[in-house]
Amino acid sequence: MIPNDRPVIADSLWTATATPAPVFPPLTGEAEADLAIVGGGFTGLSAALHAAEAGLRVVLLEAEQPGWGASGRNGGQVNPGLHVDPDDAEDRFGREVGARMVAFAGGAGRLVFDLIERHGIPCDPRPVGWIRAAHSPATLRDLQGKADQWAAREQPVRMLSRDETAAMIGTTAYRGGLIDLRGGNLHPLNYATGLAVAADKAGAVIHGNSRATALTMTDGHHVVHTRTGTVRAGKLVLATNGYTDGLIPGLAKTVVPVRSVQVATDPLPDDIAQTILPGGQAPSDLRRLLLYFRKDAAGRFVMGGRGAYGDRATAARLAALRKASVQMFPQLAPFGWRHAWGGFVAVTPDHYPKVIRVAPGALAALGYNGRGVALATAMGKMLADWGTGTAEADLPFPVTEAQPIPFHRFRKLGVAATVTTYRMMDALGL
Repeated sequence: MIPNDRPVIADSLWTATATPAPVFPPLTGEAEADLAIVGGGFTGLSAALHAAEAGLRVVLLEAEQPGWGASGRNGGQVNPGLHVDPDDAEDRFGREVGARMVAFAGGAGRLVFDLIERHGIPCDPRPVGWIRAAHSPATLRDLQGKADQWAAREQPVRMLSRDETAAMIGTTAYRGGLIDLRGGNLHPLNYATGLAVAADKAGAVIHGNSRATALTMTDGHHVVHTRTGTVRAGKLVLATNGYTDGLIPGLAKTVVPVRSVQVATDPLPDDIAQTILPGGQAPSDLRRLLLYFRKDAAGRFVMGGRGAYGDRATAARLAALRKASVQMFPQLAPFGWRHAWGGFVAVTPDHYPKVIRVAPGALAALGYNGRGVALATAMGKMLADWGTGTAEADLPFPVTEAQPIPFHRFRKLGVAATVTTYRMMDALGL
């Protein structure tokens, strides 16, 4: 079970099957660092690892233990690229900056698998590609446009016919698909703790159970306060994503935390498991309320999708995922469902991640819109580069000021209304 969370979203498959990990002690007393990091998910851990390897003194503070948040409970899909299409990024940010962003995000999957190999992280990595599946004529046309844009950039992305899609996924529910060979999947909690172990070995100091409670400035240095100590550093990284609180006024209002939930079966018999995703890919479809699914290393089937804020509504969404799984794969009907869990994804109104200058010498990165395994890892490396002296203007992703979302206090009502609209549009195939 995930500790210190609501039971309805705490029975995580990844927690139940995780490799034993070290417990990082709380911060006590005063510490000095070149780079202080708040948040022990993929962003913060990647930043800590890369900065420590570059020779910086790094101290990372995590409110629970590394990987406790979305990084340790997501679907484990290594999805390269941005949520938006490459042409959109170049149209919006200009050819030079947009192309830099596209290349940065497109290479994020390779970065993940390279890190896993270089540090020997035991997280069941499968660089077998990521399938996107179309459930309607409109989404099939959308996929063709995506394939054309990536092909124009000479990337290993291609369309799948209806028959190819059915053979690779194991269902005739989709009209076709696209496979992006830069992606794949992994055990997300083991990946997170593996990054923590690698960062620790590289010299970063990691403190768990050390929630940052306040930030102050002293002699031009950032001071991060916890209940039991302080860290004084020349530069500061905020890496709290969907779990961002009021530590930095206004930062939490730049994203909307949306719950994503998953369910998992018991391990399936080999003859049944081989009829579902025989190549080991982890597809996601193009519904506005998308479904994403996979098998784990032991042959359990995992299905994920949009959750809800309240416990009763969340339980209903978990039941709906089980039902959708059996509708798509009737051979699952006789088998039990062992695990159910969830966590918060940080969504931005324009679906672009944000790198925000929160103060001189302090950056925050958040808002991965469901692509955090790859993008957060890459963002962490980018923040480490900034920590070692790369100028903001030379980073592959633009740095901006915080832009709070209007009427953010009503976000739950807005999400509920959007979900209802999207569910109707998905049903109509729009």
